[in-house]
Amino acid sequence: MFLAPMVLSNILQGLSGTLNGIFIGQMLGTHALAAVSGMFPIVFFFISLVIGLGAGASVLIGQAWGAREPHKAKAIAGSALTLGALIGLVAAVLGTAFAREAMVALGTPADVLADAVAYARMMMLFMPLLLVFILLTQLLRGVSDTISPLLALLLSTTVGLVLTPALIQGWLGLPRLGIQSAAVAGFVSTAAALIFLALRLRHLGHVLAPDRELLKALRLDRAIVGKVMRIGLPTGLQMVVISLSELVILALVNGHGSQATAAYGAVTQIVNYVQFPALSIAITASILAAQTIGAGRVERLGAILGTGLWLNAVLTGGLVLLGYALSHTVLGLFLTQAPVLAQAEHLLHLMLWSILVFGFQAVIGGVMRASGDVLVPMAISVFCILGVQLPVAYALNARLGLEGIWIAFPVAYLAMLGLQTAYYRGIWRHRKIRRLV
Repeated sequence: MFLAPMVLSNILQGLSGTLNGIFIGQMLGTHALAAVSGMFPIVFFFISLVIGLGAGASVLIGQAWGAREPHKAKAIAGSALTLGALIGLVAAVLGTAFAREAMVALGTPADVLADAVAYARMMMLFMPLLLVFILLTQLLRGVSDTISPLLALLLSTTVGLVLTPALIQGWLGLPRLGIQSAAVAGFVSTAAALIFLALRLRHLGHVLAPDRELLKALRLDRAIVGKVMRIGLPTGLQMVVISLSELVILALVNGHGSQATAAYGAVTQIVNYVQFPALSIAITASILAAQTIGAGRVERLGAILGTGLWLNAVLTGGLVLLGYALSHTVLGLFLTQAPVLAQAEHLLHLMLWSILVFGFQAVIGGVMRASGDVLVPMAISVFCILGVQLPVAYALNARLGLEGIWIAFPVAYLAMLGLQTAYYRGIWRHRKIRRLV
């Protein structure tokens, strides 16, 4: 009951980006898709920070909710939302000021640089609103509300589905914004979703409704921020390292030309969808484990972990098989040139199976994070990215070319799973688990 709405929410969240990719690829061409694809790692960098903070805050909120202390949940949410808004403002200022320098540093192909810079600036202006929305959906899940984020994302996706092509083509008297259409549509749709969430939560009398008590909590409480940072910063750092590694990977891919960049963007879209159930299962396991710890029922943690691993095998494994079966058809939604489509399909086949492995290690790390133990799981992930994935990508790129870059992903995921499992079995499950709030 908790997981299903979250999987649908993550699919809808990804669907917005996917539809934008389809509209841009089909209506504006491969050139425009390459320009948009180059922006993804930078957006992911800032989203990573907020996801990390949201993970820390949702663990604390989950423990407070499990202990039946809603006033603590509201105080934690207020501090977390304030911190997320500040990160968004910093992202907007830095992103608009240094968009060209960032695109050049990433090695964006010269033939798409101008469009990439224009799209980047628009996306970064949109960042404060986007980060607050993402953070709020995470906090709601900490109190077992996965329905409200689902409904908000359904609204956001619907608005984007209509508005993006309308802005590309100038329908209904709207201006023709070209490559910036997706960013503008995203701003409008996210604003609509936030307004909907505020009205819905107030109507329900929700613990996280924007009432007087929550508005008073919109400040940086030092004690709460310290706890959120202690759990969230390592998780955010892990996400940032992942995003930085994606920047390096993208720079390697860009070295093979704009067609390779477009193939990278299309493959990334498909991989995201296969990852959604795995990430959703890991988040569910973490939040339910936090609530269990808050309720003082730590004996149930083993059952939560086992169920999460089983669900990952069934759901993620099923999507991996479906991805292989439909790879040509689905990638064809983004790519119209036959050589680029064939290249993207080959790259997808190289690494798609490893998402199942990624899911297993994510579930194990999620359960451990619920107890506040984040440093070692984070260190394992960072080591596997910096010490395994990137060196392998560089080495195999030199020997095998573009496909060598993609082989580095399964190598890193296998190393993560082995080390996370060893830490869990050898150390974590023998520790005494205590509440953090």
